[in-house]
Amino acid sequence: MKRLYISADIEGTCGVAHWDETEYGKKDYDYFRKQMTREVTAACEGALAAGAEDILIKDAHNDGRNIIPQELPEKARIFRSSARHPLIMMAGLNESFDGVVFTGYHSAAGTASNPLGHTINGRNNHVMINGQIASELMLNALSAAMLGVPVYCVTGDQGLCDWIRSVNPNIAVVPVSEGHGNGSISIHPDLAVRRIRETVENAVRQPREACMFPKPEHFNVEINFKQHADAMNASWYPGCTQLDAKTVRFEARNYWDVLVFLYWVL
Repeated sequence: MKRLYISADIEGTCGVAHWDETEYGKKDYDYFRKQMTREVTAACEGALAAGAEDILIKDAHNDGRNIIPQELPEKARIFRSSARHPLIMMAGLNESFDGVVFTGYHSAAGTASNPLGHTINGRNNHVMINGQIASELMLNALSAAMLGVPVYCVTGDQGLCDWIRSVNPNIAVVPVSEGHGNGSISIHPDLAVRRIRETVENAVRQPREACMFPKPEHFNVEINFKQHADAMNASWYPGCTQLDAKTVRFEARNYWDVLVFLYWVL
């Protein structure tokens, strides 16, 4: 393990249970911004202890200006703000990286595992790929697979951790919270930090091939929007078909084409 990429979100950070805790200027944002930073730092420290020489962190929440850079290890670099690139939450990732870690990730729109469950934004009821509800983790793990980079560890809510383990049980997880209706039960924030550090250190020592996320040969993408006008707007994208008032479909063999489609219509 020489080069590690970390994609960091906030809705799956330990203790987060309300949108105000994830938005700049709102109540408790500063506290959870710091906890997000602590969890990313823990992942970095675990990777460095396992021999990582270069770490690139993508601040992948909202405007990409949440993590406190000064609190990160000096060997880590951080990609802040938006690249205006179809990789979105994975901007900066390429084939030269030895692995990916996801921190603070959350369950998808259309699921009940996180009170803040959503996929990319709040404008859709669900995104599906090949008949399966797709989380941001699924979309971004497929980006890693497209580039031939393995996924070593995921931290976030219990539902998301259970899902990634069902896809590949070799991918390590650190569940820090569990959704219950419109709330969540979380472990202690210090325990979350300790478990992330320890788990990542062990996870990145695994064989590269054992932690690859499976990539299908064909992609059938379906988006169900909350507003019918968004579906009509998406239908103008080349190759996109409107199925009903709020649902569109797009098919492709190349995942890059899927990413470009999602970038423009979602």
